[in-house]
Amino acid sequence: MQYRRFGKTDLNLSVFSLGTMRCLGSEENFYKTLETAISLGINHLETARGYGKSEQFLGNFLQQQKLVSREKIYITTKLTPTPDADKLSKCIDESLQRLQVDYIDCLAIHGINTWEHLEWTVGGFLPLERALNEDKIKHIGFSTHGSLDLILATIETGLFEFVNLHYYYFFQHNYPAISLASQKDMGIFIISPGDKGGLLYTPSSLLERLCAPFSPLELTYRFLLSDHRVTTLSTGASNPDDFQSIIPLFAQNGQLTLEEKKKFNQLEEHFNKVLDSDKCSQCYKCLPCPESINIPEILRLRNLTVAYDMKEYGQYRYGMLENAGHWFPGKKGNRCTDCGDCLPRCPENLEIPMLLKDTHERLKGNARRRLWE
Repeated sequence: MQYRRFGKTDLNLSVFSLGTMRCLGSEENFYKTLETAISLGINHLETARGYGKSEQFLGNFLQQQKLVSREKIYITTKLTPTPDADKLSKCIDESLQRLQVDYIDCLAIHGINTWEHLEWTVGGFLPLERALNEDKIKHIGFSTHGSLDLILATIETGLFEFVNLHYYYFFQHNYPAISLASQKDMGIFIISPGDKGGLLYTPSSLLERLCAPFSPLELTYRFLLSDHRVTTLSTGASNPDDFQSIIPLFAQNGQLTLEEKKKFNQLEEHFNKVLDSDKCSQCYKCLPCPESINIPEILRLRNLTVAYDMKEYGQYRYGMLENAGHWFPGKKGNRCTDCGDCLPRCPENLEIPMLLKDTHERLKGNARRRLWE
């Protein structure tokens, strides 16, 4: 296992972390998954107040495990933004009790997804400072599903030591946030690269063929770990067996090899050839939409569905629109009224209303909510 400095926290984290949201099927499975992770050298475990019994299970596990000392295991937990200072202090104390620890290594404000969330957090930072001074928490960061401009503004506050960020090969819009966070010497934790990064645990047959001899999951991990500004990736293992596919990557955290670069070039060539004049390059100039349609995300999902047959992933994400609030904002493509407001702003002259409706027909299905709901 390789380790990297987590920005200004100065914690030395394993390049793979274990997010505990997916191994909650039973407490026994939870324990076995964590034991396997630690035995493989993973020293960063991530949970959240909202992840069912995850904090409780983790607390019980920490009391029982004898693999390593508590000082060699780094715990991140997350609390949602609130304007209520007393509630925030109470939530910190409750997490400490459930985790059965004297301190939390990293506390993240979970989901600074709106400007109001940022205002609450900045204006109500005193309870967090108090918890720092009382050694209840060691470091403060944030996670976000928000817009890029909101993420950049949150980083610019200078209040946070790390960021939990969505950034993947198949979603590179947040690249400027990687750059700014690195400039601020913040730890960068990439969350859910295997799931929200493309459902890469169960890729399409076409994507598997295009990525061969690598797996799609292996390539996306290599894409991220070849960037040394990135500290650690969440594996999101659901059981001990899920680690088998990534063990060969534990020591491969250097620059991309010539073969890997060639494969990424081939993926891009295929992408451009198949989509041709229908390709959305994700400039976001189509926004704002009068109907609040999440145009760039919908067209991104269409890109991936058409080019790589990532329909299952497209349906998974598309189904969350109008069902997950600020965690996945915007309306679906069938809400388009053909007003044409977006058309003159598109530098690629895409027939956006037509593409939105086409995407809806391809990806409409059952409504989805966040996994931890």
